[in-house]
Amino acid sequence: MVLDVNEIKEYLPHRYPFLLVDRVVEIELGESIVAYKNVTVNEPFFNGHFPNHPVMPGVLIIEAMAQAAGILGFKTMEKKPADGHIYYFVGSDKVRFKRPVVPGDQLILEAKVIGKPRRGIWRFECRATVDGELACEGNILCAEREL
Repeated sequence: MVLDVNEIKEYLPHRYPFLLVDRVVEIELGESIVAYKNVTVNEPFFNGHFPNHPVMPGVLIIEAMAQAAGILGFKTMEKKPADGHIYYFVGSDKVRFKRPVVPGDQLILEAKVIGKPRRGIWRFECRATVDGELACEGNILCAEREL
């Protein structure tokens, strides 16, 4: 199942400049997702991080992984923000950065569900890669809530 950016916007409340998933290329409901973010020099954060040596901030790489995980959760539960539901990014564990992400990179975002959701809390094992090389990995926690 492939989702373009218009379909992604049905499952995430984020909008420019904070929507960090451009396309979903694989999804196995209740199991895993593969998506990507095309990183361009026009990203607003590159103006200050860093002007002469642009590097995508690590917190935004983590946020991109969390957004991919949120899409997986929403699609699995057949819920959308328009229906009064939201997933909050509530935690991360074991996060490690292995390489910088720079303009021109395509950041591949992978998330796998860890165990069963408990009391609306989902755990995901996440990875972000560029050209097959690990950029970031870690576990993400998301909480499903009604608005």
